[in-house]
Amino acid sequence: MGKTPVMQWQIDKRNNLLYVATTKGQLKLEVINARVIRVVYTQREKFSDRLSLMILPREPGDVAWSVAEDEEALTLATSQLRLVIQKATGAFTWLDHTGAVLLREPAGGGKTLEEVPVEITIFDADSETKTEESADGGRTVVAGSHKVVDRTAYTSRLDLEFSPGEALYGLGQHEEGILNYRGHSQTLYQHNMKLAVPMLVSTQGYALLWDTYSLSVFHDDEFGSYFWSDLDAEMDFYFIYGPEFDQIIAAYRALTGQAPLLPKWAYGYVQSKERYVDQAELVAVVREYRQRGIPLDCIVQDWQTWPPGLWGQKSFDPTRYPDPAQLTRDLHALNVKWMLSIWPHMQGNGPNQIEMREQGFLLGNQSTYNAFDPRARALYWKQVNEGLFQYGVDAWWCDCTEPFEADWRGKLKPEPWKRVTVNTDMAKQYLDPEYINAYSLFHSQMIYEGQRSVTEEKRVVNLTRSYSPGQQRYSTIVWSGDIPATWDTLRKQIAEGLNFTVTGGAKWTLDIGAFFVGPQGSGWVDAWFWCGDYPDGVADAGYRELYVRWFQFGAFLPMFRAHGTDTPREIWRFGEPGDRAYDTLVKFDFLRYRLLPYIYTLAGWETHRAYTMLRNLAFDFRHDLNVYDIADQFLCGPALLVCPVTQPMDYGPNATPLTGTSHSRPVYLPAGCDWYDFWTGERYTGGQTIEAAAPLEIIPLFVRAGSILPLGPKVQHTGEQPAADWELRIYPGADGTFDLYEDEGDSYRYEAGAFAWTPLAWDDAARTLTFGARQGTFAGMVEQRAFNVVLVGKGHGIGVEAEPQADAVAVYTGIPMNLSIHC
Repeated sequence: MGKTPVMQWQIDKRNNLLYVATTKGQLKLEVINARVIRVVYTQREKFSDRLSLMILPREPGDVAWSVAEDEEALTLATSQLRLVIQKATGAFTWLDHTGAVLLREPAGGGKTLEEVPVEITIFDADSETKTEESADGGRTVVAGSHKVVDRTAYTSRLDLEFSPGEALYGLGQHEEGILNYRGHSQTLYQHNMKLAVPMLVSTQGYALLWDTYSLSVFHDDEFGSYFWSDLDAEMDFYFIYGPEFDQIIAAYRALTGQAPLLPKWAYGYVQSKERYVDQAELVAVVREYRQRGIPLDCIVQDWQTWPPGLWGQKSFDPTRYPDPAQLTRDLHALNVKWMLSIWPHMQGNGPNQIEMREQGFLLGNQSTYNAFDPRARALYWKQVNEGLFQYGVDAWWCDCTEPFEADWRGKLKPEPWKRVTVNTDMAKQYLDPEYINAYSLFHSQMIYEGQRSVTEEKRVVNLTRSYSPGQQRYSTIVWSGDIPATWDTLRKQIAEGLNFTVTGGAKWTLDIGAFFVGPQGSGWVDAWFWCGDYPDGVADAGYRELYVRWFQFGAFLPMFRAHGTDTPREIWRFGEPGDRAYDTLVKFDFLRYRLLPYIYTLAGWETHRAYTMLRNLAFDFRHDLNVYDIADQFLCGPALLVCPVTQPMDYGPNATPLTGTSHSRPVYLPAGCDWYDFWTGERYTGGQTIEAAAPLEIIPLFVRAGSILPLGPKVQHTGEQPAADWELRIYPGADGTFDLYEDEGDSYRYEAGAFAWTPLAWDDAARTLTFGARQGTFAGMVEQRAFNVVLVGKGHGIGVEAEPQADAVAVYTGIPMNLSIHC
């Protein structure tokens, strides 16, 4: 048997680039740093000069690397990573610096390109538009258009061979609740309940990030193991080596942009529903919270604040919102901020729509503004600023930023293949087919840059329903869309959130209690997605139980926000003091506020250190194979293991009592450390599954041994009692550190260094807590704070309430000090 013919190769090394010309196409390998290599493949004579939308411009790095060649292979090596390319087939093998294989392509080669035409839509001069009602409001569609070929591009496919036992995470957020994508497939396009992120993260210690914005598909199933992309100028991807997930995310954000800090109030409780009807109701709801002594930091005004008939107009209906500036003053006087829903669509020929149309800034439906055009973005922000922001709006809810969804109608849910076809075909009708997944990136850029052009005192907060890689640099929080109220949905949402944050997106949340509560046929449209289990809403004890469990889960997310339709969402709608549901909701609201020193520190780490708050267990326990498929537990920062309850224990729908159910759930405690039950102080050895008590009043919650957990006082809002004593709970059993972060809580002065770190360290053997020298300062900083230090044990330093018998008290002034704790 003869040898496989060797392709002809030409190699050209320039600075941090290696060009490889072969008879099967051209490769460009860019060494970003010792852990990141970019791969570009084309069959054209020249590489594309297109600018990446997700990757930020960068100067070539000063990194040592080498290239070696023999008869069979070409090897590119850095201090951390090695790429071997077989000359006969072009097949890649990626190895770490020890020579261990991370990932390989099939021996016959893995990269395939097929040149195809890119067709764009030309709308006829006499084309007609019509408005169709949906659960997302009116949508404008066009009849009368034709396609023309604009250019050619590639359909690309990268075949891969994964290792036995390897777990794969990422691809954004979808609907199926898949955590580990081994043995599964996923289609990537933007949708109400889908976030398309073309990135995979592996427990082998690497990630793949594709620089693509078109319809994409990942397979690891009976059809093969590969990533397919519909349209690209060339195959373009980044291989990122960690090996730890935090290192991978840090590399991703170095490429695509860091996540700015949200204001501190955004980490408090956010109350929303579909919808408050006027200015007076907003203020009345906030006053009720204050009168009841229930913590609250933000209230959300959902859609239809515009004048009647002028969908998406960026001005207030003067009848229902007669004085928006006074609304802001009233809410701020109650120490509450407000968030306002805005849309990219406009209908009814209002002033905003007319102005956009006259300047040619609308897409072909003459309703949705063209976020890809910087001039259109500038005009959109001008309309937002003049019609809304000038009145003191604190935050934005950028709804419907897909911005097209063809299947959001009909009684029967379309088959998966049909959903892909109709949704992407509609997107391609109005957007460039190569960039259908990128709309929200530009829309978010508009909000971020627009607001920052007006003020640096108010940090940008943008809650949005779609995400494209790089969008985290524009201060977005992504929520999971209009989900239905079922226990199955609650369970699936955990995995979806974890797969989103593992791809570097930082901030993810959901509608606590789900958006659609009632069953199909109960809403203003009779559609497949309106499929909750609870027609009686808050009057149903079954829904109250589900809502409490959702609320407990939400208390540990980057944004803690209740929202939905069909039934009210304010805490007092679930009972009165003394009722289990009401008391538990209030309890977890207070727990969120007690955790603020911890949570806001995680926010500081996220911005300054590329950290991730909402963590798949493999972030911290990659070498424990038992965690790879655990889809209903997660880490909130380094200390807290959160284990939501995802099945009913007391009631089914229609308040049907349940019998024979367990009021506990199995919890796996990852190996390598001990764990403490947050509610009892009992200590457990890691690497085992226990049955954790889970009555309605608690969520199973465990704290890693060695953790230093800072807790603040019980307050009504994030700005209250800034100089109050804090509690430091020490969980013995291992050494530990925690760098406490503080800043002004708002403004962008932190970018110029206006923040402070307090280094904390626990020496377990010596039973000594060390406060390091404070690093940094900012206006309004608490110069001296008392810390009530508690060495947690069984029955001591547990639960939501502060421990009345602290083991020591430290008065910290920023000067280093040691505190010995013996009890």
